[in-house]
Amino acid sequence: MGDQCGCWHPGWLDIFLLRNMLKPVPLAAATPDVFKAIAEAHRREILDALMAGEKAVGAIVTDLSMSQPQVSKHLRVLSEVGLVSCRSEGRRRLYRLEPAHLRPVQEWVAKYEQAMNDRMDRLDDYLKQLQRQGKRQ
Repeated sequence: MGDQCGCWHPGWLDIFLLRNMLKPVPLAAATPDVFKAIAEAHRREILDALMAGEKAVGAIVTDLSMSQPQVSKHLRVLSEVGLVSCRSEGRRRLYRLEPAHLRPVQEWVAKYEQAMNDRMDRLDDYLKQLQRQGKRQ
């Protein structure tokens, strides 16, 4: 809206629209999606740390040199998508990897692995063809 000087002054509708456009965007990790969960490097490091077996939060903190709140936050996200499970042992909470929940990632990567293998086979065939041509000359 303009005034006598031609300046824009927001009206109530403009303020409402602006406030709704500037709402915080939810974190991708809040969505229960394995791909989004493993997109974060620290979460992949935690999964790597758990490959050897069950660990307490404190051990993960020590292994990865991360703060306890950081590790707990990432473990919560990984738990929400089923990549880790937790059990209590006294006051300690022990986390373990649940690799079966990585199946969607494995299936997705397998498609690309097959495409890559097909290309390598074609390259191998081409190289063999070049070798045969070289022997003829």
